[in-house]
Amino acid sequence: MLTSPFVAMNVVYSELFCYQSKEDHVLRRDELTYRFRELHVLSKPVVMPNPWDIGSAKVMANMGAKALATTSSGYGFTQGLTDGGQMTRDLALQHATEICAAVDVPVNGDFENGFGDSPETVAETVQLAAKAGLSGVSIEDTAFPGTDSYPFELALARIEAAVIAAGAAGIVLTARADGWQLRNYDQAEALRRCQAFAQAGADVIYAPLVDADTTRALAATGTPVNILAAGDMRDLTTKQMGALGASRISIGGGLARVTQQVVIEGTQAMLERGDFTILKGAASEAEIEALLNR
Repeated sequence: MLTSPFVAMNVVYSELFCYQSKEDHVLRRDELTYRFRELHVLSKPVVMPNPWDIGSAKVMANMGAKALATTSSGYGFTQGLTDGGQMTRDLALQHATEICAAVDVPVNGDFENGFGDSPETVAETVQLAAKAGLSGVSIEDTAFPGTDSYPFELALARIEAAVIAAGAAGIVLTARADGWQLRNYDQAEALRRCQAFAQAGADVIYAPLVDADTTRALAATGTPVNILAAGDMRDLTTKQMGALGASRISIGGGLARVTQQVVIEGTQAMLERGDFTILKGAASEAEIEALLNR
């Protein structure tokens, strides 16, 4: 039986989708999810930016993004939280619901480790992600709030449970192997885990920051591969990442951190040097209004 967060989320849906019937909401999500699946094409990756609030989501969608993804680190910053296990499931679901209601493109949810260790909790989270209106959900193999990776057998069992739940809910499941980026295991283990996740039925596999050779090996599984535009991958173009076998490119909290750096540098300049010239680089009010209201 689903626990109280499931009941609590129904309250959110009734508020955000009061203008829609339940059937309309389900049909809209089904259509977006179909579009999302179709966007995953080998060597022709869809660029999936990661907004951190409603405004950035609307701007990205109205500029032509075909899909979006939430970012736990980016949204966490807006709530005064650091990344890695501080986000609650209720908060992530509420944020996902708001983003999905604000845009007309598929949205993938960054749901960290599924907000629990057990396969049962992960399956429940996947069901709730679909209920929130998400077209996709990503599940990591990190045992938050720490930084250890789950043992292989448990990591696989969690994805197996998620695959069943995703199939029943009709949502695209991305299975992540994050241990290489955390230096908990090597790239060979990241590949082994992703291969097992693919065999278990994951729709997309994702091992952040692995190199070009490992990325090609991931693509050889035949399961769509997500590349994170971070580290050395930032120097590659969309076409070049596609040549490695990517079907999807995400940026994680990268763009959110760029804006945070502007806040740091601008505040430092104003408070320490009395320098306000950074404000000359502001986006025009008219341009932002046009993007928000398009």
